[in-house]
Amino acid sequence: MISLRDLEPGDEEQLYRWRQDPLVDRWMSDAAVPDRGAHQRWFVDLLAGADGRGWMILRDGAPAGLMTLTGLASHHRRASWNWFIGDPASRGRGVGRAAQVLGLDKAFCEMGLDKVWAEVMAHNDNALKMMTAAGFVREGYLRDHALKSGERRDVVLLGILAPDWSGRRERARGDLVQARLIAA
Repeated sequence: MISLRDLEPGDEEQLYRWRQDPLVDRWMSDAAVPDRGAHQRWFVDLLAGADGRGWMILRDGAPAGLMTLTGLASHHRRASWNWFIGDPASRGRGVGRAAQVLGLDKAFCEMGLDKVWAEVMAHNDNALKMMTAAGFVREGYLRDHALKSGERRDVVLLGILAPDWSGRRERARGDLVQARLIAA
């Protein structure tokens, strides 16, 4: 079963190790994996919750990845969405698909947001397909927007509105419950 839990202080080390993994880092829009100090400051800020919230994605109770919503201090009732599956054994098993559904429920049903948006590297076909399947719509394309490993990369802007999620929620959750990926 896939679930989300609030980040805890002890999660910082695991997240830093995952960020070191080239299979995780290659899709992040950061210029490089942050040094330990920068990572710790980011984590402390996320735990404080002033402008963001973070959740550990769990697979059968064990850490599998990270999901965050940032930009929450804005009056716009929207947030930037980021997530990754860090545990190699959890990739390709529906964990990301299930985590997205649980995260969208948190964003719209629990937090009352009106919009969730994301920047995705244009060549990250798996993420683009998964997010589109969850209801995200392409809202823009930014050429040469991110500098990654010394190369300019294009970025796709995606967004989903609360009414979009409301119309998809029941079926998305039902499919995952039937597949025994999330609890009813």
